Amino acid sequence: MASSYGSLAKEAIVLLDQFSAGRQSLDDFIEEASKHLQNMDTLHKKFILDVVSGCVEHKKLLDIVINVFYGQNWKCLSRGDRSQFVIICYLATFCLDDLGLQHFSNIVKSLDIRKMHTFLTFFFTNLTMWIQDEWNSIYDAAFVKEHLISPLLRWCPEMDILMDQLAAKISRGSQVKKAPIKTTEPQEFSLTKPKPRPLPVPELIPLQEKSKPVPNSTYKAPKEMQMIEEIKQKNHQKTEELLYEANVKQFRCANPQKSEHTKRVMSQIKEDLDSKLKFSSCHSSGRPSSKKKDSWPIKLNSAAILRQGALYHRQVEEELQRIERLVEGTREPSSFLQWQKEMREKDLQEELAKIERRRLERRISYEEAAMARTRLMERNQKTAQQKKEETAQLMQRYAEKRLQEEKEMRDLVQQVADGHKNSKTAKEKLQKLKQNIVKEVSEQSRELLRQALEEAQAELSRKFEIIREIHAIESLPHVTVRNFDDTETAGHELLGEMSLVELKERLALLREAQQTEQQEKREQILEEKQNKRQLLSEQLDTITLHTRALAQAAAIRREERKARLGFQQAASQDETVLALQKKLEEKQQERQKLKQIESKRAKTSEQAAAHTVRNTGTHNKKSLTQKSWEELELSLERHIQKNAPYVVSHTETLKT
Repeated sequence: MASSYGSLAKEAIVLLDQFSAGRQSLDDFIEEASKHLQNMDTLHKKFILDVVSGCVEHKKLLDIVINVFYGQNWKCLSRGDRSQFVIICYLATFCLDDLGLQHFSNIVKSLDIRKMHTFLTFFFTNLTMWIQDEWNSIYDAAFVKEHLISPLLRWCPEMDILMDQLAAKISRGSQVKKAPIKTTEPQEFSLTKPKPRPLPVPELIPLQEKSKPVPNSTYKAPKEMQMIEEIKQKNHQKTEELLYEANVKQFRCANPQKSEHTKRVMSQIKEDLDSKLKFSSCHSSGRPSSKKKDSWPIKLNSAAILRQGALYHRQVEEELQRIERLVEGTREPSSFLQWQKEMREKDLQEELAKIERRRLERRISYEEAAMARTRLMERNQKTAQQKKEETAQLMQRYAEKRLQEEKEMRDLVQQVADGHKNSKTAKEKLQKLKQNIVKEVSEQSRELLRQALEEAQAELSRKFEIIREIHAIESLPHVTVRNFDDTETAGHELLGEMSLVELKERLALLREAQQTEQQEKREQILEEKQNKRQLLSEQLDTITLHTRALAQAAAIRREERKARLGFQQAASQDETVLALQKKLEEKQQERQKLKQIESKRAKTSEQAAAHTVRNTGTHNKKSLTQKSWEELELSLERHIQKNAPYVVSHTETLKT
C-alpha cells in the first residue's frame, strides 16, 4: 500500500474536483463514489473516501490557508490545482501522525514538486502567526493549540528535511530538463452564443463651481485684545509671585519693639481715622487727602489689593500669637536651626569644591583633545601636501597633451576654411536679400498699426463726450414741492394716532425721564466708588508697611549670599583644586606652543607656494623650485625637532 499512496491521492483529487457543495449532499456523493470504486481494495477505498469527506467537513479551516496562498501566488498558479493543495493541507493537519513521514513524502513527490515546495514553505512559516489567529476565530483557542498547532510543530524538523530534498530536486531538474513548450490547441467557434448588450455610457457629472476662499481676517482676532490678555497674564503672574513670597518668607513686621518710624506712621494713621469720624462739618469734606505712596513695581487691581491686605492681616495675627506663646514659656527652636544652618553651609562648601574639581577636569580633557586634534591636522596636512604635488605633475602633463591636440585641430580647421571660402560669399548675398524683405514687411505693419490707433482714439473721445453729457444731466437740481402740516394726523383713524408735534413732545418727556434715572444711577455708582477707594487706600497703607519689612528681609538675604561667595572662594582654595588648576595652566601653555608652531609652518608654506608660482616655466626653473622646497622642509623639520623632539620627521616617515 505504501507504493500506491501517490495514485490514491490523485484519485482523491479527481473526486474532490467532481464534488459541488451547492448541488448535492456529501452522503449522496460518498455513496456514488463507493459504487464507482467497488473493484478497488477496501483499505484503498476507505482512505480515498475518508480524505474527500474530511476535506469537505473541514472546508472552512482549509479555505483560510488556500485563499491566502492563492492571493500571494496568483500569477504562477491555476484554479485546477486547488484540490491538490486542499488535500495536502488536510493530510498535513489531521492525518500526519497516522500516515507517517514516509507515506506523506511519497504523496508529495507524486505531485508537482515545485508547487508542493512553495505551498509547504508557506504553510509552515505562517503556522504560528496569522493562521493560528484565523483558526482561533473558528474553534476554541485551547483546542487549536493542543490538537492542531502543537502536533504540526513536532513535525517541523522532519518537514524541513523534506523541503530541503524537494528544493534539491527542483534545482537538479532545472539544470537538466527544460520546461516543455506548450502548443496552442485550436478551439471551435461558438456561433450560437449571442453577444452581450453593451453597457450604457454614463453621463458626465457636472462639476461644482469653486467656492471663494474665506479671507484670513475672519479667523484672526484683533491684536489689541491679545496685547491686553498678555499684560493681564503678566500682572497676574507677578501678583502670584508676591503672594508666594509673602506666604513662604518670615516677616518681622510684628516685632513688639517697634521703631520710631513705625510709631510715627501708626500715629498718623490713627489721626486720619479720627478725623474721618468727626461729623461736625455740615458739608462733605470731598475726597480724602492721600499722601504720595511709594512707586509700585506692579499695578495691582482692587481684588489683588484686598487679597494682599487680608493676607498681611492674617500674618500679623499669627506673629502676635507666636510672641504670646514665647511670653508664656514655650521654647523657640533657634539652636537646632543654627546647627542645621551650619551643616547646610558645610555641605554647600563640599558641593562647591566638587563642582570646581569637575569643571577643571573637564577643561583639562578639552585641552588634551584640542592638542590631539592639532597633531592629527598636522599629519593630514602632510599627506595632503604630497597629494597636491602629485596632482600638479599630472595636471602639467595633461596640459601639454591638450596643447598638442589643439595645435593639430587648428591645422585641420585652417584646411577646411580654405576650401569653404566660396560658400561664404553666397551666404552673405542670401542674408542681404532676407534683410530687405523684412524691412518692407515691417514698414507695412507700422502703417496698419498707426491707422488702428487713430480709430481707437476717435472712438474713445466720442465716449468721453457722451459721459460728460450724462453727468451734466444728473447734476441738475430736482425741484420738489412739499406741503406738510406738523399738527395734523395722518388720517388712518387709529386709536393711538397722533401728530408729529405731539410725538416730538412725548419723546422729549421720555428722554428727560431717562436722563434723571441715569443721573441717579451715576450718583449711586460714584458713592460706591468713593467707599471702595477709601477701603483700598487703607489696604495700601498696610501693604506699604509689609513691603518695607520685605526690603529688610532682602537685605538679610544679600548678606547670606555674600557669605556663600566666601564659601566659594574657600572651595577654590582646596588643594586638589589648586593642583588641577596648575595642570590646566600647563596644558594651555603646551597648546599655545603648538599653535605658534602651526602658524610659523603656515607662513613658510605660503612663502614656498608664492615662490613656486613665480618660478613656473621651463624645466630648469622647476628643478630650482624643487631644491628650494626641499631646503625649506629640512629647515622646518629642524625647527620642529628643536621645539618638539618626540615628533617624527616627514623624510623619516617616507623612508619607512
